[in-house]
Amino acid sequence: MKASLRVIAILFAISPLVAYGGGDPDFVKFPEGYENSFSEYATINRSNQQQVAKLYANIAAIASHTQGDKAASGSVVVMEIYTPKTDAEGKPIPGDDGIFEIDTLAAIAVMENRHTWLDPYPAENRTGDWGYAVYNPDGTPKSNDLDCVQCHTPLEGQDYMFSYQMLIDFVKSKE
Repeated sequence: MKASLRVIAILFAISPLVAYGGGDPDFVKFPEGYENSFSEYATINRSNQQQVAKLYANIAAIASHTQGDKAASGSVVVMEIYTPKTDAEGKPIPGDDGIFEIDTLAAIAVMENRHTWLDPYPAENRTGDWGYAVYNPDGTPKSNDLDCVQCHTPLEGQDYMFSYQMLIDFVKSKE
C-alpha cells in the first residue's frame, strides 16, 4: 500500500513536466487570431523532423527587428508545424518550390518575449526574455517531448531564434 502511494505521489509530482515539457502555456498564452493579425515571414522545411513550418511575427517583433537586432518586450513569434504529404515510401513530397506539400496542421509553437516575466515563471524555463509553449491546432496545450530552452539556448547571438535571419530578411524586404 505504501509503495502504491509513493508511485502515485511521484506520478503527480512529475506529471506537469511530462504534460508540458518544453514550454509553459500557463505563462505563454495562445495568441488567438494570430493568423489574421501577424505577418507570415517564412515557410520552411524542417527536414530533420520531416515537417513544414509557417512562421509568423506580431507587429512588436517586426518593429523591433526594424530598429535593431533583438526582439522588444511584447514580441510574439508563432510557428505552425505541419505534417507533409508523403509518397508510397513515406518520404515527404516536395512542391515546385522545394517546400514539402502540406498535409495537416500538427501543432502550433509560440515564443513570447517579455522583459518582466512574473516571478513564478522560472528563468531556467526561458532563454533570455523568451518563453515558450506548444499548442494543438485547436489552441489547447499540447504535450511536447522536446525541451525548447535546451535547443534555443545556444542561439543567443541570434536572439535565441532559429528563424532570426529569415525575420531580419523579411523586415528588410518591407522597408
